[in-house]
Amino acid sequence: MNQKDFSGFASDHLDYSFRDPALLVTALTHRSWVNESRRDRGIEHNERLEFLGDAVLELITTEYLYGNYPQQPEGVLTNWRSALVRTESIGDAADKLGTFKMMRLSRGEKNAAPRAKQQMLANAYEAIVGALYLDGGYDAAKQFITRTVLTTLDEILRTGSWQDAKSHLQELTQAKEGQTPTYKVMDEHGPDHDKTFEVGVYIGQNLRGSGDGPSKQLAQQSAAEEALKYYQQDDS
Repeated sequence: MNQKDFSGFASDHLDYSFRDPALLVTALTHRSWVNESRRDRGIEHNERLEFLGDAVLELITTEYLYGNYPQQPEGVLTNWRSALVRTESIGDAADKLGTFKMMRLSRGEKNAAPRAKQQMLANAYEAIVGALYLDGGYDAAKQFITRTVLTTLDEILRTGSWQDAKSHLQELTQAKEGQTPTYKVMDEHGPDHDKTFEVGVYIGQNLRGSGDGPSKQLAQQSAAEEALKYYQQDDS
């Protein structure tokens, strides 16, 4: 990809024209590219911009919630903010912009598993926010975040996805089926210091979702998220 490709991506998908296009190139450069590439020695990867963008994203999201929902207590606003800026939310936002095909990645990372890809997209989103902030200031970053992330709040509130997945699932199944979810470990593998657990969530005798993670608690959360998708599909 050349400079023209990145400029086109910025104007067509980010709705912004960079005064310093190198910032966008850096935002879309993964560490693996720098490690693998011999042509671009000295090129910076996006982790510093990600660090900056993370702080800008949280500030703008907090300001939006504080100003638009004056009746909501701090605890609720915190949960809403977490839902807006979590990996899945900003990763999806970056994916919708076509970011992955523009990222400079090693050959191995280009074929990453879905979870790893989503994490890379989320990191790139934060790096883009950092680049926008440096290039165009607070307003440029705010316009981008408002258009790509803050507009999803209505859907988050409608589906209740701002809640902890296990708590949300329990409320849902008690209302719909009069039953409380139970979680069972279906499998575990790996050495003791690096185990992966696979957990299923059951409503009565029916398996409604499964998930894995490095602890039983995280695997339960993943299973609950899958079960919530089942109920959302059922509603639709």
